[in-house]
Amino acid sequence: MQPAATVTAQLSLFDMDMRPVQSSLPAPLPLPLTFPGPKTAAPVPEAPRSYLHPRAHHEVRLGEHLVGYELRRAKRRSIGFTIDDEGLRVSAPKWVPLGDINQALQSKHGWILRKLHEQRERARRLQSARVEWRDGVSIPYLGEAMVVVLDSRAAGAQGAARLSSGDDGQRAGLVSGLTLHVGLPHTATPEQIRDTVQSWLQRQARQLFLLRCQHFAAQLGVRMSKLSLSSAQTRWGSASADGSIRLNWRLIHFAQATIDYVVAHELAHLREMNHSPRFWEVVRSVVPDYQQLRGSLKREHAPILD
Repeated sequence: MQPAATVTAQLSLFDMDMRPVQSSLPAPLPLPLTFPGPKTAAPVPEAPRSYLHPRAHHEVRLGEHLVGYELRRAKRRSIGFTIDDEGLRVSAPKWVPLGDINQALQSKHGWILRKLHEQRERARRLQSARVEWRDGVSIPYLGEAMVVVLDSRAAGAQGAARLSSGDDGQRAGLVSGLTLHVGLPHTATPEQIRDTVQSWLQRQARQLFLLRCQHFAAQLGVRMSKLSLSSAQTRWGSASADGSIRLNWRLIHFAQATIDYVVAHELAHLREMNHSPRFWEVVRSVVPDYQQLRGSLKREHAPILD
């Protein structure tokens, strides 16, 4: 007689918006740690009424929603769920009947529907956030709109960029506020514009992040041994016990207060390598309004610059 199948489910902490959701309960907090969101469960979405995986061979009705899922049989002891941008994928032992699988899905239907809804909303936001690289495109920089202007007269070598603001940044009545003058001709390709702007943003990110790390490390009494930039799609930052800090360069799109929260969060791990109440008190000691900033970081989304 085969043992009864067990269902594993992993409720993820707050992450960037591109991460597939997998199941496994219980699971320890991952290190390096990502930022947890509110612990209250979001309501089960009412619409749309169907979520169909492109390779779905099976369907199950969860409440008023029809969910088509891909089923993979594997050498494993439990039923597992994975939700990504395609939809729901189920992995199950070869001996578990389909009825038991659907029963396991019913037992987790609230979690599954929430994650499917979040993934669909995430895909919609990512699509709307994609940047069309051209003369005059606007991207966020330190929480403000910055307009990219192709200007072959920009100081420096070919491909260099120079930031201006105020009246100096106005161009034919089109631009106000921050303007990034990129030393490229108007015939430049979208890829050339993207690469030049990204290089400039990454240089600014490294300079600013280093200054803020030094500032908060002194306040917290910790030693940062190394700072490196990340292009991760799943987290804003990480910390290692040896004092290494990694920060996602895309944080440069956010206001400095938000950047400071992430910097303080990671440096606080050099004192508390966990998310315990003591850890949050360390964060609060240097960023008293960290809860509001954590919430804004979850609600806002960096543009897709690829």
